[in-house]
Amino acid sequence: MPQNAASQNIVIGSDHAGFELKRHLREYLEKRGLRVEDCGTFSADPVDYPRIAQAVAQRVAGGRSHLGVVIDGAGIGSAMAANKVPGIRAALCYDVTSARNSREHNNANVMTLGARLIGPGLAEQIVDTFLSTECVEERHLRRAAMIEDLAPAAPGEPGPAAAETAAAPAAGGAGMPPVEGLGELSDQDVQRIVERIQAMVASGQSLPAGLGGSCAELLCRLARESGRTDPELVRQLIELGADRVGHRPGDGELPDDIAQYIDHTLLRPDATKEEVVKLCEEARQYSFASVCLNPSYVGLAARQLKGSPVKVCTVVGFPLGAHAPEIKAMEARRSIREGAKEIDMVINVGALKSGDDDLVYRDIRGVVEACRDGRAICKVIIEAALLTDEEKVRACQLARRAKADYVKTSTGFGPGGATAHDVALMSETVRGAGLGVKAAGGIRSYADAQKMIQAGATRIGASAGVKIVGEASRVTVSE
Repeated sequence: MPQNAASQNIVIGSDHAGFELKRHLREYLEKRGLRVEDCGTFSADPVDYPRIAQAVAQRVAGGRSHLGVVIDGAGIGSAMAANKVPGIRAALCYDVTSARNSREHNNANVMTLGARLIGPGLAEQIVDTFLSTECVEERHLRRAAMIEDLAPAAPGEPGPAAAETAAAPAAGGAGMPPVEGLGELSDQDVQRIVERIQAMVASGQSLPAGLGGSCAELLCRLARESGRTDPELVRQLIELGADRVGHRPGDGELPDDIAQYIDHTLLRPDATKEEVVKLCEEARQYSFASVCLNPSYVGLAARQLKGSPVKVCTVVGFPLGAHAPEIKAMEARRSIREGAKEIDMVINVGALKSGDDDLVYRDIRGVVEACRDGRAICKVIIEAALLTDEEKVRACQLARRAKADYVKTSTGFGPGGATAHDVALMSETVRGAGLGVKAAGGIRSYADAQKMIQAGATRIGASAGVKIVGEASRVTVSE
């Protein structure tokens, strides 16, 4: 929050869907010394969002407040309603970059948020950015003034912009389609809204790279217990709901039931639905920690594993890691919404090798923030086979700084997989910060898995999970 923010008077409002987030943000802003005028609603009872949006917008347009914030389920309907008030430039802000652009480029004076699309941590960062950014460039101010000067066209008559471009070919990249029925949103409604936002990003509309670095400062996670690792204690902890049990070199004998270290993995591009169903059946049968599959199969796996302790894990920015940070964050959010409880994201390896640690950090932070909002675990794939030891250490330090949950050796699609040397180096780098280490790539046998765990791995990613468990139980299982 900027130092001059205390002098601002902010008006805020929400419908029933945004009530809890509004209450959180009001307390957040008041603790920072801002004067906050609340236009309602004041309970979770259903209300009509257009009336709330109008009340906020009228106060801003009338000069009673410098800026306004309106919250509903998706944020779209409130933006439409607020923009009906003369003098208002309302913008839907779904991340820090859109908040910054709406102020810096469009001189927006009302921000709308979707409570069903973002969590309180990200919402705080979005609001902070909106309040602290100013529109100062002459060209941006001039264009914002042009918005004010636009007169509504008569029914059936094209406006000035349409007349100028009627004969020109389409430039490509359609805008966000209208959304109907924005009262009580279903899960399907939310999914469609996210897909529209993703389409905007894909077409390059007002989303320059850099989202990851704008995400909220994460709260420090509780460090994992680091006690003894005898088999009975491991079983007791897992029965109590522990997601991970760390095992480090010298900690003692390994548990025999190694399945609970394993993410049962199917990431081939030609994997079929039938193979995914079989993967889930095997995961149930052998009590694997999770199934790890491509994002398009998250929903199917979540349905297959409903009622099972086996988690759904998916990959983000896979397998190259070269996606823009905001794309990775949105990909993570959608997968979490569809049922993923764990996200394995690939870092931008080229940026790391170029020495651009800031980009790599921002890249990781965007996904970590999405996981925090969705109560999911974030694992950071560093693709160790492409890195020097110094680069491996830097990558792990960046993941540690970004408050990820795990670091992971490989995608399985790079030039090499996990090695005991890499696992030991990574384990040593993140030790003391509560991060786990996932070894993946080229682990084909029980001996391979044992070697990785002895080196410090707390999780194994393997497509040969059934074979490994069979070997651990001294049972011959056909691969």
